[in-house]
Amino acid sequence: MRTTLTIDDDIAVQLQRLRETQKRSLKSVVNELLREGLKRTRPPRTPTQPFKTRSVSLGKCLLSNVDDIADVLAVAEGEDFR
Repeated sequence: MRTTLTIDDDIAVQLQRLRETQKRSLKSVVNELLREGLKRTRPPRTPTQPFKTRSVSLGKCLLSNVDDIADVLAVAEGEDFR
């Protein structure tokens, strides 16, 4: 992305010093500093508690055979399930 920035004089001096000491382009220095600054503006991640599913006993199965879905629906929802 290309954009125009107005940089304060004191910041421009610091950027120039960084460019000279690190022998890097203005673009790479500014991008690195912006990345670091943006990381610090994010709120710290709070560790989430792991989700736990509790088991519940549902009792004995009411059907001896659950291969026929029509029979299962008839028992679960009544004969008018269709």
